[in-house]
Amino acid sequence: MHVLKIIHGYPPNYNAGSEVYSQSVCNELSKRHKVSIFTREENLYAPCFSIRRENIKENLDLYLVNNPQGKDGYRHRQIDDNFAKLLSELRPDVTYIGHLNHLSTGLIDELNKQHIPIVFILHDYWLMCPRGQFLTRSIGKHNNFQVCNGQNDRKCACDCYEVYFSGEKTEREQNIAAWSDWVKRRLIETRAIINKVDLFIAPANYLRNRYITDFGIPENKIIYLDYGFPTEYLIQTEKSKVKSNFTFGYIGTHIPAKGMNLLIEAFKQIETLATLKIFGRENGQSTVALKNIAADSKKDIEFCGEYINHNLANDVFAYVDCIVVPSIWVENSPLVIHEAQACKIPVITANIGGMSEYVQHQINGLLFEHRNVDSLAEQMQFAVSNPAIIQQLGACGYLYSQNGQVPNIQNHCNELINIFENVISQ
Repeated sequence: MHVLKIIHGYPPNYNAGSEVYSQSVCNELSKRHKVSIFTREENLYAPCFSIRRENIKENLDLYLVNNPQGKDGYRHRQIDDNFAKLLSELRPDVTYIGHLNHLSTGLIDELNKQHIPIVFILHDYWLMCPRGQFLTRSIGKHNNFQVCNGQNDRKCACDCYEVYFSGEKTEREQNIAAWSDWVKRRLIETRAIINKVDLFIAPANYLRNRYITDFGIPENKIIYLDYGFPTEYLIQTEKSKVKSNFTFGYIGTHIPAKGMNLLIEAFKQIETLATLKIFGRENGQSTVALKNIAADSKKDIEFCGEYINHNLANDVFAYVDCIVVPSIWVENSPLVIHEAQACKIPVITANIGGMSEYVQHQINGLLFEHRNVDSLAEQMQFAVSNPAIIQQLGACGYLYSQNGQVPNIQNHCNELINIFENVISQ
């Protein structure tokens, strides 16, 4: 079988959850099938929308479309045209889409024209939220990064796209009208995708239910399937490092949606001696600001830098007693939760969305009130004060298997192949 994987970024250039998952799937599928990956790069010195090929290994090729300027645009005719030419050369049997952001919704139409079946795994809310996370992005307002309860054209214009307004008071209503219309037209475009895709996959029941209720995907057109993991890199081959005190860990990107500032402020409230280790690629001024927030902590906060994913068990989990996932957006199926559970590391996370679907309070981890610093501090204090209990919670691991192990990538890809064969036959 020839599988075409479409994703808005691919490691090592992009290392967030959907990209890491895509890499794991492509590596595994390519052991038995041909896999072509269509993704993006941002080369300011190359022509926009040009496509270059890069061979990764046998049966695995990367096709990178150059899109260094495209941010909020959702359809690019030149990308569509170049993709159509590539598609006619590749002739895949099935397409597995992960994200169209920074690419083009028109890719769906080109696939339909050439009668290529489409399976679409949903990683966030991008089809029904222009920003993807239902998290506001305002300018000049005190309360930025607020959770949004759903799309409304005018509300989206004011809460998320005022950053593009001229700033002239007399033009404000004109700006609101223009961006409200843009949001409306975008939703019409993304809703049309429902009928153009053969099957949707949601890695959390929470996400599946939300796309059915809020976006109108028919129940028989969207299934639940959790992510799969290359569990061989989630086995510690070295002993856990000796720690002088209880150590919390954070793994992920340094962006506001991840709630790192919330975590740092909560950690500073803990009365018992403890350490916080922050892992992940630094992100310019965002990381500088986070370090400034951490500067007055009386307890150790260490920024440990980026890690190599296949060394996660030895380079990260061996150094921590507990992982904290403090996201201020409503996450769906965070990879880090699964990875920690695979290594029997307890997780503290928010009581909402897919986070509370995979962590249950006092069963395999601890939950705090979403976006509440004091609540997070309370649960972190409990962990420090009760290390034996928190270790027992971690030993429970993944809730939805008999042995507490997360789904492995081999079984996951076998399920994907069955799904692909089914949509091809139809």
